[in-house]
Parts: sequence; C-alpha cells; structure tokens
Amino acid sequence: MTVDGTLVPRRGRGTELALLILAIGIATAAYVSVDLGANGTVPANAVAYMTGLLVLTGIAHVIIRRFAPYADPLILPIVVTLNGLGLAMIHRLDLADGTTNAATQLTWMVVGVLGFVAVVVFIRDHRILSRYTYTAALLGIVLLMLPMLPVIGHEVRGARIWIQIGAMTFQPGEAAKIVLIIAFAGYLVRTKDALALAGRRVLGIDLPRARDLGPILVMWFAALGILAVQNDLGPSLLVFGIFVLMIYVATERISWIVLGILLAVIGGFAARTLFGHVRARVTAWLDPFSDPDQFGQIIQSLYGLAYGGITGTGLGRGRPDLVPFAESDFIASALGEELGLTGLMAVIVLYAILVSRGLKASLVLRDPFGKLLAMGLAAGLMLQVFIVIGGVTKLIPLTGLTTPFLSLGGSSLVMNWVLIGLLIRLSDAARRPAPTAPPPTVDDAATQVVRLP
Repeated sequence: MTVDGTLVPRRGRGTELALLILAIGIATAAYVSVDLGANGTVPANAVAYMTGLLVLTGIAHVIIRRFAPYADPLILPIVVTLNGLGLAMIHRLDLADGTTNAATQLTWMVVGVLGFVAVVVFIRDHRILSRYTYTAALLGIVLLMLPMLPVIGHEVRGARIWIQIGAMTFQPGEAAKIVLIIAFAGYLVRTKDALALAGRRVLGIDLPRARDLGPILVMWFAALGILAVQNDLGPSLLVFGIFVLMIYVATERISWIVLGILLAVIGGFAARTLFGHVRARVTAWLDPFSDPDQFGQIIQSLYGLAYGGITGTGLGRGRPDLVPFAESDFIASALGEELGLTGLMAVIVLYAILVSRGLKASLVLRDPFGKLLAMGLAAGLMLQVFIVIGGVTKLIPLTGLTTPFLSLGGSSLVMNWVLIGLLIRLSDAARRPAPTAPPPTVDDAATQVVRLP
C-alpha cells in the first residue's frame, strides 16, 4: 500500500509457493533415490522427512509473506533446492561410512532457518546497518582473530580457523565474511568519491592516485596476515576478492580490478615462497600425480568426476566415499560423480541464478549503501562457489572453503542462511514500489502562492 492508500499487488508470492513445493519435491526425490540406488528400498522416514521440510520452509515462506512481501520469489526455492541436494548427498555418504552426519546437518538447517527468520523479522530497514560500519569492521577483525586464542582456538587438518567451546566447534570466519561486507559497504559509500578520482594514465587505464591506494593495500596485507596466522588460503582469497569487486562497483573504475589482480598475483608468489602449505597446494594443482600419497584427495576427486561422465552413475550407485572429506571439501565432486556433468552444471546454474537475483536487487536499490551491500553479498556467494568448484575440478589451487548450502558444516550453513535473510530484505526494498505523494487537497491548493509574470 502506498501513502495515498492505493493497494499495490504483492507480486510473486504464488510463484514462490509453487517453486518452493517443487524444491521440496526435488529434495525428497533425491533423498529417496539415494536409498533406492544404494539399498533398493524406500527409506522408512521419507514421509516424515518431506513433512519436516514442508513445515520448516513453510515457516520461512510465511515470514517472507508477512515481513518482506515484495522480496524476490526465486531466492528461497533455490536455496531450499541446494540445501536439499546437500542433505541427500550427505545421507548418501552416511550410508557408505556408517555415520549420521545428515541428521546433524538437518539440525543445523533448522538453526539456519531460525537465523534467517530473525534477520527478516528484526531488520526492517537495511539502511540501519550503515550506522555500524566501524563496529562491523572491528567485529569482523575480532572474529577472524578468535581462532588464534590459546584456549578456544582449534586446529583442523592444519588450518586454524575454528574455535571450540566444550563439545561445540564454530568457524567464526563465516560470520566475519558477512559483517565485513557490511563494513566494506558503509566505508565505500563514504569514500567512493575520493577513490574514484583518476591519477596517472597507463596503457589506456586511469590508475588511482597514490594517496588513495591505502584501503586496497591494507586489505592486501590483511589477507596475507590471515593466510599466515590461519594457515588457510580460502578465507584470505575470499575477503580480498570481495573487497576488490566492491571497490570497483563503488567507483566504476576498472583500474581497481587491474590493481587487485596484480596484487593477488604478487601475493600468490609471495605466499608460495613463504608458506609451505600454499606451496603444497600449488604443487597439487600443477601435478597431483607427483605424490599420490600426499595428493590422493584431488586425484580421487578427478577420478570420481571422470567416472560420473556426462549423466552420472545415479544417486546411491557411485563410490563418492572413496574421496577423503567428500561430505565437506569435496561434496561437489561427489555430486559430479553421481549426477554427472549435467547434474553439476545444473547446480552451478542454480548458484548463478541466485547470484543474479542479488545483483539485480543491487541494480534496482535506490540507496548507495543498499546497492553495495547487495552486490557484496552476491559477490561473496559467487566467489566462494568459484573458488570451491574451481579447486575441486583443478581449475585453480584447492582451498579449504565449503560449498554454500551443500557441504557439511553447521557454521557455514547457518551463516549462509543469515546471508540469504539479508538478500531477502534487500530484494524486498528493491522491488517495493516507491512512495508517491498524496494529491493536493483543496486547502493545500488554496494556500499556494501564485506568481504573476
């Protein structure tokens, strides 16, 4: 409803509900197909599983309808489809390994949806987040440094990116990614005019002024610092990449992209020289067969993708359990084996549509902070998917990031649902009709001053 009382149709809710039912059907069919392929039987809890998904995602749909009625109708169904496929593949690996990771992941999905609901309900106006730019920056730094603390810091497979409190572990970098995007958006809104000024022109590109290189150099050194202290390539690459894309969008200067790529290449060579684990990742990327004992993970992944071929072996009929950590780092490889190149491409297309909806919201939003925030969140998803699937397919060196909504991991799943909550709020603001001024009343017209020529 606009300010003059005119009712505006809330488009897309019926579409979202229909697509949501389709997404639940795909998730349930995948879950059932796993047992049919592996054991030849329908799982006894198939109806309960489908009912649980209907209730859980139905709550999310009702919350969107009530608190963000103009939100993009494609976002929630795509996320449910991805999350459902991830649950089905984790269940597939449980059958092979005798574990119960799927039940744990389903529990974290419930927590993630609750976080999604909290964001949509309590953040009614995304612009309020711009007030906390420097608080978010400080919080992001603190979250990244938490794994370094001697008591709660926890190392997993050589990477120190976890904290452990009692029996519970959490990866604070997943939360840091979101709060840093908020900080980047608020900072760039304030400084974009200065950063957009051109300096020396080289090869047809207007380079930024030397005095304006501070922010990107700070982020470059911060990325190397994260790599040094956490012993993990993924978070540093992701944070730096998001900042470079956001500063490019804020200033519309291609020179920031060129400079970012140049710094990334220099940082890559420096990291390969200084850090042994980075050197091992590069060796595994260039020639994994040089040491099958050390690089067997990537070798098994490539064999699995080759075995799946174009159409895949079928859910429950492959051997994705032969790939170490298939439920987390290499779940894209597991999906590629059993769904084939066709299925993996379909998953990538779902991610592409999800990112495009975030970018569309960024283009339509009327305020600069919202534009940068939506773009940063979408870019974060895009970069993370590219880095993970690129590493699994040997396009780029392997990193320790998880595949959003697919991989096993509570902190990743919960924070990605929170990220989707922010995208829902931003898309609602982008698609909401602009308020229109009420028509002038007789009294208003009578009080207007008429100027004679």
